[in-house]
Amino acid sequence: MTMIHCRVVTPEGLYREMDTPIINIETTDGQRGILPNHMPIVTMLKIGKMTTEENGQREEYAIAGGLFYFRNNKAEIMTDAIENKRDIDVERAEAAKARAERRINSHNPNYDLKRAEIALQKALNRLEVKRH
Repeated sequence: MTMIHCRVVTPEGLYREMDTPIINIETTDGQRGILPNHMPIVTMLKIGKMTTEENGQREEYAIAGGLFYFRNNKAEIMTDAIENKRDIDVERAEAAKARAERRINSHNPNYDLKRAEIALQKALNRLEVKRH
């Protein structure tokens, strides 16, 4: 079976490298399923869920947006943050959600509203991935 070799890179370095027969990602243009021999593609990722199949098991990740590049059955994902579903700490995600909501609702001009909204989206995404 032809596989896709996928590398996930964050600012800290290589997060994960895997071989998978499919990558499901959420792009700014909608959801995409990438199979082996897919045409080359470069696209922006939105805050969302990514799924793969690794060693016969479905894996789910919360991804904080980024860039997806695919060519010749090699995929590279560059993202600020990614977490496997089983590594998501619900208490930490709930705390991040509450903190972002407080900042948004405070109307404090010292808070960067856009940054708080993005933090809220990331926290909600992590909670959604963990719960499903």
